Amino acid sequence: MAEAGVIDDYVTGLSRTLKGPRRPKLDLVTEARDSLLDAAEALEHDGLGRAEAELAAVEEFGSLEEIAPGYQEALSISAGRRLAAVVFVSVPLTTLAWSVVWRFYPEAPAAYAQWPGWYRPVSCGLDVLQLFVGLLGGAALFALGRGLRRIRRPRLVTRALAVLVWTMLPITIGLGLMLMYGYHHPAGLSAYPLSLGAEALSFVFTFTQLYCATRCLTGTRRRPVPAQA
Repeated sequence: MAEAGVIDDYVTGLSRTLKGPRRPKLDLVTEARDSLLDAAEALEHDGLGRAEAELAAVEEFGSLEEIAPGYQEALSISAGRRLAAVVFVSVPLTTLAWSVVWRFYPEAPAAYAQWPGWYRPVSCGLDVLQLFVGLLGGAALFALGRGLRRIRRPRLVTRALAVLVWTMLPITIGLGLMLMYGYHHPAGLSAYPLSLGAEALSFVFTFTQLYCATRCLTGTRRRPVPAQA
């Protein structure tokens, strides 16, 4: 393998320019490096010196301004798929977890009798909202997978899903807190093991969704600008 040179500088600049999931980004950068090294070796066999061969390979490959947008598009698709999968799986599981809590909580019948009039509509509305978000996550997962060839701007699908997550999560959290603390719950609910588990699961899923959505927003913000060395 060649020592640090034009190809290494080019690949380093590409890596710094791209924003997205670590593993897909590493795969893309490694693929670019391998292609450049192969091209440089072929040019060396044709009689060029190593430095000239690397420079010619980079020039033939294209400048970062030309190459980075296409690579960033691929990363935005990968990030969008990841977020869509998280939403599609985590939202229904969160709803199911809290349903299990109320199904097996020993004092649930007494709690039902004490529900204020607004409680059931808000609870049903939260369930419908979560189902809606989960279905949109599934639709985005399909669009960024098998439906990719029919989408002209998949970057917008990724960004729209990320904005949806950031918009809906505060609403669902607010409704959830309203249901939890909007009236006097049974004293033992907060210490009930299934309730603690559901709360922990909700926290993990919420953090994961926000993290993935933030990565998607970062990766689709604007046309990538080559980073300075």
